Amino acid sequence: MNHEILNSRVQEFINENLHTDIASLVLKGSPFEGITPAALAEQVYAKRKSEKKLPTWFHTGNIYYPPVLSIEQTSSEITAKYKSGLFSGDHITDITGGFGVDDYYFSKRFSRVVHCELNKELSEIVRHNFEQLKASNISCHAGDGLSFVETIAHTDLIYTDPARRDDAKGKVFLLSDCTPNIVVHQDALFKKTGTIMIKTSPLLDLSAGIAELDKVVAIHIVAVRNEVKELLWILEREPVSKDITITAVNLNEHGTEHAPFEFQLGEITTAIARIGPVTKYLYEPNAAIMKSGAFNLIGEKFGLDKLHPHTHLYTGDTLVDFPGRRFEVLEVLPYNNKVMKKKLGGSQCHITTRNFPVAVANLRKKFKIGDGGDRYVFFCMGPEGQKQVIMTKKA
Repeated sequence: MNHEILNSRVQEFINENLHTDIASLVLKGSPFEGITPAALAEQVYAKRKSEKKLPTWFHTGNIYYPPVLSIEQTSSEITAKYKSGLFSGDHITDITGGFGVDDYYFSKRFSRVVHCELNKELSEIVRHNFEQLKASNISCHAGDGLSFVETIAHTDLIYTDPARRDDAKGKVFLLSDCTPNIVVHQDALFKKTGTIMIKTSPLLDLSAGIAELDKVVAIHIVAVRNEVKELLWILEREPVSKDITITAVNLNEHGTEHAPFEFQLGEITTAIARIGPVTKYLYEPNAAIMKSGAFNLIGEKFGLDKLHPHTHLYTGDTLVDFPGRRFEVLEVLPYNNKVMKKKLGGSQCHITTRNFPVAVANLRKKFKIGDGGDRYVFFCMGPEGQKQVIMTKKA
């Protein structure tokens, strides 16, 4: 950590050049003794990347930024706020602290927070930033989080965000390919706490995670603006129930877009989809629900028909408060060249495909369809396996 970067003149320079091309910034050189052009550009670029993802850090003076990879890998403030709302108590220990965004929000819900970070320089940066953010109830430990946990008597919650190891092989994402390996260490962690929360990439398959971990009681699938960002796994030393609660939530800057969709994992196996033709309204589940695999259950819960066993679109005669996009159906058309050229050729609309053999890009090219406008067109398979096109507008 280069403390020269915290000089007021340097900080002014960083703020004045937030929109300057990074390559040209490096080529111009550094006007400050003791700060390389690369280090200066790194601060500019990392702060720029934080503007939307970490607005509290961006708008706080004298923040020291780590290499941009740490910014890219850290939780956003939106997701950090959500996960901090799941627990409260006296003491939480984060064994993989990183840039500390989650811990900052945990500090608003817990009396004491311990941030463990193996990278000593990053730990020093985070300690400095917590001081600027006036988060006085967070203590930073520069060292291995697993080793630190061995030294304490008890903590209310252990939190970890394990990273995939560089030597991990294969495309399948497994928890055992991450460090720390929670699969191996969870029994040791449970000697110090009753609850563990694990954040993982959305690439982790739910069934694979459940197979690897013991004592999972809940999984939160967290999407931001309809893109799944992370999975949160809650483990209890003494689970009350054998079933697992799944919560699918879609967040934005103002909180949740809809009430979270919550269900028991066992409900997926018993839910039966009611298949039916398109009626007055069309419903498209948000990305978090799609990740959950509750394709039959979502229709059952909201009293909606599914268009086809493998078409994850739903329909009904009444407008309901649905966790996803809602559309009013204008027209249902058969998919053939003559009809498509007449109805859509040369027009502008938003296109979505569901269980359909032709990609969106190919449809646009084939029928010369532009992007935009107020029409939303769905290409999908219908109840009888027929290719159909549903013309809609937002409800």
